[in-house]
Amino acid sequence: QVQLVESGGGLVQPGGSLGLSCAASGSIFRLNAMGWFRQAPGKQRDLVALITSGGSTNYADSVKGRFTISRDNAKNTVYLQMNSLKPEDTAVYYCNGDITTRRGITTNYWGQGTQVTVSS
Repeated sequence: QVQLVESGGGLVQPGGSLGLSCAASGSIFRLNAMGWFRQAPGKQRDLVALITSGGSTNYADSVKGRFTISRDNAKNTVYLQMNSLKPEDTAVYYCNGDITTRRGITTNYWGQGTQVTVSS
């Protein structure tokens, strides 16, 4: 069984920074493309940032230049560094990705989410 566990959310003032981590555990052979999504109350869940297995990245226009996604394949962990945070960044942030198990099965997984609140 594979699990994704996010950590690092919390309350931060506008203009501040916060770092999120997503640790994958279980019978893992490889993390493939991994991403961070977010969902604000009453809104749909949207892609924030994506990183491929090769390290290529893609960002939503709203976070370009402020957020950075990275990964540590040895630790099966994906990160999201968020700088210059704005109130509109307030949401539950979810880790998502395609993970190949040691049995050779690739499945898409979601984490449980972590709350990020940007407020003075």
